[in-house]
Amino acid sequence: MSVLRAGLCLLIAFSVLAFGAVEVWSGSVVEIGAAALFVFWALIAYRNPSEKIQWNPLNWPLLGLIGIGLFQLLFHGTAYPFLTRTELLKLASYFLIFFLAAQAFRSRRDLSRLAWFVIAFCFLVSLLAIIQHFTSGGEIYWLSEYKIQGEPFGPYVNRNHFAGFVELTLPMGLALMAFRGVQRELFPLATLLTIVPISALVLSGSRGGIIGFVFEAGVLVLLVQNRRAWRRGGVMAGAVVALAALAFVAWVGTGRAIERFSSLKSPEVPLSRRASMSRGAAHIFLDHPIKGSGLGTLVDVYPRYETAYDGKLVDHVHNDYIELLADTGLLGGMCAFGFLWLLYREARKNFAAEQGRFSRGLHAGAIVAVSGLLLHSFVDFNLHIPANAMLFLLQACIATSPPLPSEASPSRSRRLAMNSAAKPEVAEAK
Repeated sequence: MSVLRAGLCLLIAFSVLAFGAVEVWSGSVVEIGAAALFVFWALIAYRNPSEKIQWNPLNWPLLGLIGIGLFQLLFHGTAYPFLTRTELLKLASYFLIFFLAAQAFRSRRDLSRLAWFVIAFCFLVSLLAIIQHFTSGGEIYWLSEYKIQGEPFGPYVNRNHFAGFVELTLPMGLALMAFRGVQRELFPLATLLTIVPISALVLSGSRGGIIGFVFEAGVLVLLVQNRRAWRRGGVMAGAVVALAALAFVAWVGTGRAIERFSSLKSPEVPLSRRASMSRGAAHIFLDHPIKGSGLGTLVDVYPRYETAYDGKLVDHVHNDYIELLADTGLLGGMCAFGFLWLLYREARKNFAAEQGRFSRGLHAGAIVAVSGLLLHSFVDFNLHIPANAMLFLLQACIATSPPLPSEASPSRSRRLAMNSAAKPEVAEAK
């Protein structure tokens, strides 16, 4: 299983560094890699019949979306079959990665390594983004062939998608520190690894990302305010991280973010244009209310519903929810609602269960991460970026994973057993 865990981490890291895996070649690598990892797991499961399959309830709505796409293809219910087949391959690879993550990361040791991988990877990508921002002129990786006319940030072509990456990875470290799931001697390192991504997020100037992070901070406060970790150590942890992040942001510079919030105009897509795209997608849904126009077909169908033409191709509207309804209709909407309902039901149950500080912090970080991106999805399409979609499903898997027992439970059980064994002797002595 160690090879499977390493393969999943490498595949996610590759997807982020390969411009979010939005190009054909990188998307193909992700799909082939997911299939290869699934075959590898199947061989392991075949050779070890005693290996128990961890079935996550979120598998059902994900399979439901895949089933809708197959239904559209088989019964000619899609406007463009080729685009639907392409989208189905993406959904299948996402499902395989989600399924394999539930099989690979179960023990405290494995989840701890995964948490540190997410924290360290978030730091490294954010540090790369900051350095690249100050030393390149719109180039990704300082390569002239990847000079973008828009506003790239880090390995992402769009700064809003980099912000989505930070929203999905940063809460892990913040929650573990707030719940004292990090060892005391590692606290300074964890602080360093979290303040740099906060600074990169502010420097990116993504309004949706900054608002999403503020929302995430509020969700984290709500999760920890009634916990002992918050009363004893969470306040100090939050204060230290906040002060360090503010100092680093002030040093790096906040002019970009202030400029973005002081003007409603966007050099990429104005707010009025985003609203018109949402109206066009809503009209597609109203014309195809049950099954939608077909998975991934918005780029082909949308021109007929254009209300504010600006000469640019619309491959995604800046609202993941409306686009899902346009592509899959009420059937897809029911799957999405079921996914969200199961996600928060299982996450709430697992977070409230008896568990250790690390386990509770891990669940809290995952809940915060998915909540932030779900809010950001009202104004952007991060869930259509393969790298961010896989990170979202990874966090959803963690949020709904079974809670780990308390770190102190074995010793506590031994003490209780010793006390119960000693009581009869004391009674006899009296």
